Amino acid sequence: MKQVSIGFLGCGNIGGGVWRLLSEMHDELVLRHGIDVCVRRVLVKDIPEALALNAGKGLDVPREILTEKAGDVTGDPQVDIVCEFMGGEQPAARFMLDALENGKTVITANKVALALNWAQLQAAAERTGAGLWYEASVGGVIPVIRVLNTNLEADRIDRVMGIINGTTNYILTRMSQEGRDYAEVLEEAQKLGLAEPNPEADVEGMDAAYKLSILASLAFHGRVTYQKVYREGISSISAMDIAFGREMGYTLKLLAIAKKDGNVVEVRVHPTFLPHAHPLARVDGSLNAIFIHGAYCRDMMLQGRGAGDMPTASAICGDIVSAASGDRPFYPSFRNTVEDDPSFEFTNDWTTRYYIRLSAVDEAGVLTRLAACFSQENVSIASMMQKTAAKDGLVQLVFITHPASEQAVRRAIGHMDGKICRLERMIRVEE
Repeated sequence: MKQVSIGFLGCGNIGGGVWRLLSEMHDELVLRHGIDVCVRRVLVKDIPEALALNAGKGLDVPREILTEKAGDVTGDPQVDIVCEFMGGEQPAARFMLDALENGKTVITANKVALALNWAQLQAAAERTGAGLWYEASVGGVIPVIRVLNTNLEADRIDRVMGIINGTTNYILTRMSQEGRDYAEVLEEAQKLGLAEPNPEADVEGMDAAYKLSILASLAFHGRVTYQKVYREGISSISAMDIAFGREMGYTLKLLAIAKKDGNVVEVRVHPTFLPHAHPLARVDGSLNAIFIHGAYCRDMMLQGRGAGDMPTASAICGDIVSAASGDRPFYPSFRNTVEDDPSFEFTNDWTTRYYIRLSAVDEAGVLTRLAACFSQENVSIASMMQKTAAKDGLVQLVFITHPASEQAVRRAIGHMDGKICRLERMIRVEE
């Protein structure tokens, strides 16, 4: 039987979940895999506070293994695997780098530290022969990292689209199902613990953009940095737009989208309308799902819990088993660099459909003038809906375009006369 000693960097919700799962599954891991996993050291900010918190959660973490010094975990010669649960970029990335430099395998769910420091972390792992595992960094318990690294390694992936933030998916689901406004649903999500007190990273798309950087790099076998991801959040989305979209056959989601055509790559996170029948449109609540298209696998979708202490702990413990059982560390096959892959040509002029809502004066000739603006940029209208005038005398005009280029649509909107209309919302539409 193989003895495996674990060190924890942090022991909050996720760390506590891993402690609980390792305790409950200990005998089964011995039986199934012949590994005896023992947590040897746990880094916490304040030992008395940590003891009180752990007791409140029913965790029997012994005081003698707690430490307030990261080096006691990353430098302990008897620790084989270091699991990082701190969150944020620093000091988490620095502590992981120390562990890897000391030859210890590192397991993390930290998409921020990984996306921003992946090349340095992997380089350190390769220098010392240590492992670097991060299945839980994207999609929680969904095994998308493993699928891209192994099952689809011999495929050519050209498209990845995902709902990879549970907070925004919950908010948009409730807004859609109940016709409620964003601020009201956000407050509810915060009370339920589904949104942070400061929800910016989630609702403005940063969390999803970090994850997309990782997914796109693996899918396209070349480095795609976080800085290349175009990003829009959901904080300005209105119940009106969700309702109008539903009336026209669409469901709104915050999507992370990566596409590759030859060497041209587009990576973007933004609210997106999907046809009701699209498999991603039916992923509701706090669930995550990732849709993949490849030259040979064609269409496939993975769905599951993308957050939460126990689903994330399950993914992390899967990495622990893999790291403890494997004969050699596994690294992605692409050249992992600090900068973007030089062979990639990134574009901000992608082609898709567009939902465009305008407030316009209710006068003859307005539609003709607006149509001319679209026509000037070769933007074709697939459908149009007009709602009765509001108290301000303006009517709501909603257009769905045929596939058009991003920049052409922006130019068309720029041609419109502000005296007769104003742009209320532009939302991209994927099929």
